[in-house]
Amino acid sequence: MKDITAGPLDGVRVIDLSTVVMGPYAAQILGDLGADVIKIESPVDTVRNGRYRTTPGMTPLSLNVNRNKRSIALNLKDEDDRETALKLIDTADVLITNMRPGALSRLGLNYADVAERNLGLVYAHAQGFRGDSDRAGVAAYDETVQGASGLVDIANRALGRPVYLPTIIGDKVSSLTIAYSVLAALVHRNNTGQGQRVEIPMADTMIAFNLVEHLAGHAFVPEEGPTGFGLSMAKGHHAVHTRDGLACVVPYTPQNFRDFFAAAGRPDLVEDPRVAGERLDPGDTDDLMGLVDECAPALSTEEWAEVCAKHSIPFGPVLELDKAHDDPYVRDGHLLDVVQHPSEGAIRSIGIPVRFSATPATVRRLAPLPGQDTAEVFAELEKGVLA
Repeated sequence: MKDITAGPLDGVRVIDLSTVVMGPYAAQILGDLGADVIKIESPVDTVRNGRYRTTPGMTPLSLNVNRNKRSIALNLKDEDDRETALKLIDTADVLITNMRPGALSRLGLNYADVAERNLGLVYAHAQGFRGDSDRAGVAAYDETVQGASGLVDIANRALGRPVYLPTIIGDKVSSLTIAYSVLAALVHRNNTGQGQRVEIPMADTMIAFNLVEHLAGHAFVPEEGPTGFGLSMAKGHHAVHTRDGLACVVPYTPQNFRDFFAAAGRPDLVEDPRVAGERLDPGDTDDLMGLVDECAPALSTEEWAEVCAKHSIPFGPVLELDKAHDDPYVRDGHLLDVVQHPSEGAIRSIGIPVRFSATPATVRRLAPLPGQDTAEVFAELEKGVLA
């Protein structure tokens, strides 16, 4: 946490009125970029439930979505606490929430309520489904959004099993969408003085995300082919076992395949008519990727790296998460540094992945204890420092 700088969002205040991952991760991104993020902690946040080292509530997930924030404890069902929340929102440029519309209305915290008091506020409301749809009030979880967005169907068709992707991709892609949408709305506000409500539905976000390549033949009317991106849907589209480990070896062109098969000592496959021309037939993708899987153990990972570099075949190592902190690329990029947390001691802090030449983004505060900054923020609010 050295070389602290203000960051490109210095001077922007964000109120984080959200729970779990989608909203908090988006607010953390804005905090990483320099915003003053004040997190209003509800009495219960599932991110703070689970395994912890010494301090209840300081779980690994809470450490990873709450840095560069100040935390205050408010019970929004209490009239005084709710009024305090509104006073904080009066000072803010951005509010991020994933509370359901009904709850926001009951608390007097919907957009119409707060916009009356703060006309320039960017009010980012993230929820599972569009507010004007028949699913508006339906609770959403990453798994259900993976289903609603077609991701489970993609997995079922590609893998033969309707599995969930083993990462909370719906939450995290939606977090990124919140962040860039807020930034766009701030540009508009700075140009016009006008705030606005920005709705970010998880399902819509993930449907748009998934269809970029998987709309495929249905991009045309009438359809000229099935949905599903051919290479991604291929049965053999996975990392391969080399002689001594795993690697991502992905031939894309006929020449890539010919060079790959030659290196694997398979001259018979070099002459295979399926890789003889200038273009591959999409119908051969499954078989060809299966042959890649079959041939990969012929060489070690290091040998494949040399072959692929020589012949411009896409190649990449497989990062083992248990060893990530020792990986040279991760280590040299400070993507997983050991830092001293005030309450948790030595922890690994995930690095900020973007680099600004003039206004570097920095970790100025590690994740706070629940409500640890309540007195500080209240004092600033009383003195008018939060203005």
